[in-house]
Amino acid sequence: MMQNNNISPEEENQMIDLAYQNLLNGYLSSNHRKKVEIIDKAFKFARDAHQGIRRRSGEPYILHPIAVATIVNQEIGLGSTSISAALLHDVVEDTDYTVEDIEAQFGEKIARIVDGLTKISGGIFGDKASLQAENFRKLLLTMSEDIRVVLIKMADRLHNMRTLSSMPPNKQYKIAGETLYIYAPLAHRLGLYAIKTELEDLSFKYNHPAEYQRISEQISASEESRNELFARFSAPIRERLDNMGLVYEFNTRVKSCYSIWNKMQTKHIPFEEVYDLYAARIVFECDDESAEKRICWNIYNEITEVYAKHPDRVRDWLTTPKVNKYRALHVTVMGPDGNWVEVQIRSRKMDDIAERGFAAHWKYKIGEAEEEDELEAWLSTITDILKDPEPNAIDFLDTIKLNLFASEIVVFTPKGETMTLPKGATVLDVAFILHTDLGTHCIAGKVNHKLVPLSYKLSGGDQVEILTSNSNTPKPDWEKYLVTAKGKTRLRAALKHQRRLIIEKGEKRFNEFLAEHNIKLTNEVLSHAITRQRIANKEELFFLIGNGEIALNEELVSNKGQSPRINWWRRNIFKSKEEPKPEPQSESKDSEAAINTKAVYPLTTRNGVSNYQIADCCHPIPGDDVVGFLNDANRVVVHKMDCPTLARLKASYGSRLLETRWEDITDRFQATIQIEGIDQMGILQSIVNIISTNMSINMKRMNVTADQGVFNCELVVLISDTKAVNNLCREIKKIKGVNTATRMS
Repeated sequence: MMQNNNISPEEENQMIDLAYQNLLNGYLSSNHRKKVEIIDKAFKFARDAHQGIRRRSGEPYILHPIAVATIVNQEIGLGSTSISAALLHDVVEDTDYTVEDIEAQFGEKIARIVDGLTKISGGIFGDKASLQAENFRKLLLTMSEDIRVVLIKMADRLHNMRTLSSMPPNKQYKIAGETLYIYAPLAHRLGLYAIKTELEDLSFKYNHPAEYQRISEQISASEESRNELFARFSAPIRERLDNMGLVYEFNTRVKSCYSIWNKMQTKHIPFEEVYDLYAARIVFECDDESAEKRICWNIYNEITEVYAKHPDRVRDWLTTPKVNKYRALHVTVMGPDGNWVEVQIRSRKMDDIAERGFAAHWKYKIGEAEEEDELEAWLSTITDILKDPEPNAIDFLDTIKLNLFASEIVVFTPKGETMTLPKGATVLDVAFILHTDLGTHCIAGKVNHKLVPLSYKLSGGDQVEILTSNSNTPKPDWEKYLVTAKGKTRLRAALKHQRRLIIEKGEKRFNEFLAEHNIKLTNEVLSHAITRQRIANKEELFFLIGNGEIALNEELVSNKGQSPRINWWRRNIFKSKEEPKPEPQSESKDSEAAINTKAVYPLTTRNGVSNYQIADCCHPIPGDDVVGFLNDANRVVVHKMDCPTLARLKASYGSRLLETRWEDITDRFQATIQIEGIDQMGILQSIVNIISTNMSINMKRMNVTADQGVFNCELVVLISDTKAVNNLCREIKKIKGVNTATRMS
């Protein structure tokens, strides 16, 4: 909220006291032991430490830690230790107090959490990719020390997102970008589904404000009809549940704006065609945990007696819970309006864990169990990733996302043991996860008793057997077959070991060759061989010799004559000195506007930059929401706001983002339209007539395929803006036989 400049100090103090009292009231109404004294002490300490400091919005800074502590307690469900640490989380970073001061006042446990929060302060990402990876390592390492550090950090990010409107646009893009890239998936993995949904929606709101507003209005407009439909859908189910004697809640929850938009983008459909706008949820009371599973299946039976179930949409998270301990039974049935409706069936305990993640487990634990035990399996994966000594920063983060945030499958070994893997995992992943030797000698696999290659992607429920050969050795290109962090780490280690053996073999052969020809090993001989082969060092020389890529002969170690390779190299060096370097080419090969960047770009930024180029990863056109990114060549590369490449750039290089807008234009830009329909006589001619004759649009390329009666066409046109693209798609969809016509990135 914005601070009113006319507010008196007394009114400001009353506002702070009211916020703190709200925090205390929530804590006192929870199931935690009532340790108000330590919370009150932390509040007074933090209030004094932040005295006179204000947030960018103008409000007293102390309101931020109070808000974070309130989220920690009321939305995540943590107790006095975490509340106190949340109140103190910025004290060490922003004031003269030290961690030692915190420990002296509040004890070792709270001080350790505050120290962990200080180490990862400023967001996961810095302005440079190397710092980005290092800060993320710190975040992950703190998990093994105390999971509460990450949970409090999640609350801190949520409050920052709720108050993001006070930040300048480039900061909004950066913070929203890293939130969507890391924090929302992390919340999902921790089981904090409500927080995950809000983080996604807030990120969407700042990245696509117009789309967010439009979808919000459409959700509101359809509320009355949705409520009527749910009343009809739920009535016969309620009757059966009442007859079972259950105490339960039966509610509906609308998909988030981001989730709806994401589905519209993925499926290329308008809002009106997103039929699964809501999911129904049954939460029943049950004091006997051993009876929960049986009651869930009884409810399932009653629902499927009323409505037909979707054969491929039953999700049994009771028998095999998710890694974050999520348990529920999901069934999708055909509703009275002819659309599919997902029903989630949970006990009250399951629902608590689903909404508040790991924190909810403590409500049901007896004694002071260590909270990080809940993440033991996950942390072992993180440990494997962190063993890789020098990962590329972006690759490192992508590997983290792939392994920690991916959908999961469960497969079986021939002995019936289960393995939980990320979706997309292969036979080779299983081999390396089971043992490094199995991975390095893997030649193929048997999946459900059928022979498959080591690159075969597994599905949930597969039985996997690894086939090996002692003569087989790992190959560098195997990495493209691996998606698990453990698999990639073990392959890299095996390749390094194998390389070391080849280097030793090559060095031995080199020395033996010199001895046979009475040539003394000197730095000059070694340097000549390295220079002659245009390689970097002696390790590379020995590796190539050991691998059989360099022949051992006298020319390799003799100064007599000059090899063609050396002469070629020297000619090119002199040539490069004589001739000027060519100008860097535009990133867009298809748009004339992207070549003559100074003359024709119809965009402006608040910074007044005029050298633009269109990103060829997403091909934005006038009318798209766009952001400028200042690259290393000092050019502004214009990306669509929802471009996947931009998502990574937002997270890594937020300070290089520029607010960008379209102005009056005369140029044409490339757009790709995907057309699908039923193959019938004349459909192609009708499409061409609309494009060239009716709408006078310049067509650059058309790729057409027809298979078993299905027509597919990828059409590339030069067009003025998004309005023209939408008009073209609308006209093409009027053609008989055409099912969809959508613009593709």
